Amino acid sequence: MTPLRTALLQGPGGVPCSSEDSLAALDAAAGRAARAGARLLVTSELYLTGYAVGDALPGLAEPADGPAARRVAEIAAAHGLAIAYGYPERDGGALHNSVQLVSPGGDRLANYRKTHLFGAFETAWFTPGDEPVVQAELDGVRLGLLICYDVEFPETVRAHALAGTELLLVPTALMRPYEIVAHTLLPARAWESQLFIAYANRCGPEGDFDFAGLSCLAAPDGNARARAGAGEDLIHADVDPGLLKVSRAENTYLGDRRPGLYGSLVRD
Repeated sequence: MTPLRTALLQGPGGVPCSSEDSLAALDAAAGRAARAGARLLVTSELYLTGYAVGDALPGLAEPADGPAARRVAEIAAAHGLAIAYGYPERDGGALHNSVQLVSPGGDRLANYRKTHLFGAFETAWFTPGDEPVVQAELDGVRLGLLICYDVEFPETVRAHALAGTELLLVPTALMRPYEIVAHTLLPARAWESQLFIAYANRCGPEGDFDFAGLSCLAAPDGNARARAGAGEDLIHADVDPGLLKVSRAENTYLGDRRPGLYGSLVRD
C-alpha cells in the first residue's frame, strides 16, 4: 500500500485571526503541501478563529456545514488533498470544540467534538462531546480524530487502536510549560498503542497563552518522523501502513492485553 504523505500546519498565535484570514493562510498552506506530495493536511485546534477569543466565541462559532466549512471544502478540492481543521462548532444552543475532516474532493468525511475539555476557558464555553471514537478512511488508511487534551488520556488512544485506527489526527493548542507532552508523551502514546499520531499545534503568544509549537508526526516505533520547532512551519512525513503492520506484529501490546483485569479503569 502506498504511504500516505501527511502535512502538519503549525501557525502563529498572535491576535486571533478572522476566519477569512485563517482560510487564506490555509489555502496557501494546502498548495505548498500538495506540491510536496501530501494527501492530507492537519491544522491546529480552533484553527479557523484562534484560541484566545474569550467572549467573542459565540459570534465566531458556525455549524459543521456553515460558510467556513464550505470554503474549506473548496480549498481541499482545489488542491486535491484532505484537510482536518479545528473550529468552534455551533449546534443549536451548544458550542463544541471540534475538528472536521474533509476529503480531497471536498466531501465531509468526519466531525469530532472534543470529549475532554481543558482549563477555565474551555469548560466555561464548550459542551464536551460524547462520541470517543470517530473514524474515516483515506487512501486505504483508517484515520481517527482527537483534539489536544484528549490524547493525554491513554484510554482514548487505546480505544482508537482497538477500533483499528492507523493514523490519529490531533489538532492541538499545547501551551508552555507543557512541552513534555509533545516531546515525551506523544511518542509514548504512538508506541504503546501502535499507531501513527499527527499532532498539529499552534505557536507563539496569543492573549494569556503561549503556545509551544513542536508539532510532530509520531510513529509506532516511538520516534518522530517529522517535528517542528517553536515557530511557524509546515512539516510532512509518510504514514506507511506496511511499517505499522510489521510494528504491530513485533510489538504485541494490543494482542497481549487482559481486559478482564481492567474493570477498575472504568469505575469512578
